[in-house]
Amino acid sequence: MSGRDVATELERYRSWLALLARLQVDARFRAKFDPSDIVQQTLLEAVRGWPKFRGATDAELMAWLRQILAHVLQHEMRRYGVQRRDLGRELSLEAAIAESSRRLGDALAAPGSSPSEHAGRQELELRLADALSRLPADYAEVILLRNVESLPHEEVARRMGRGTGAVRMLWVRALARLREELQLSTDAV
Repeated sequence: MSGRDVATELERYRSWLALLARLQVDARFRAKFDPSDIVQQTLLEAVRGWPKFRGATDAELMAWLRQILAHVLQHEMRRYGVQRRDLGRELSLEAAIAESSRRLGDALAAPGSSPSEHAGRQELELRLADALSRLPADYAEVILLRNVESLPHEEVARRMGRGTGAVRMLWVRALARLREELQLSTDAV
């Protein structure tokens, strides 16, 4: 596969990587670098490293991309804050990204899902990330805080600087819009 073909193949993971990066970028670093920069660097490193990738499944590719994302994030955090390399911190960042991905998948899975339904979660994670990227920023934020991070409405309201009632209404509207976006992406397939 040529570099251009690899880049095209990896492009379908952009929104998913952006979502994971957004969940991991600590507030103290948000003014210093943007998650989209992290994603761009992750995809660049994935294209460069493609000849070394030995996986065969989407799950293996997603795990490999999560590792690259963790490496890129760790590099940026060291550049803007932590000065020395800390292998424990890097491993914990990889684990945190894997956990964010798992929570995202869990938010999609119905309780008691069959193994075959779980197998399709990677594709659902990608579709959800794409749909979230098309939402207004406050809609995406309230869904991530409430459904992926499992925060109570009161904490979401505090983080977003809004009243609890306003956050509840925003969340309801955001979920309705997300359903529309997911339906549009399903209809397009």
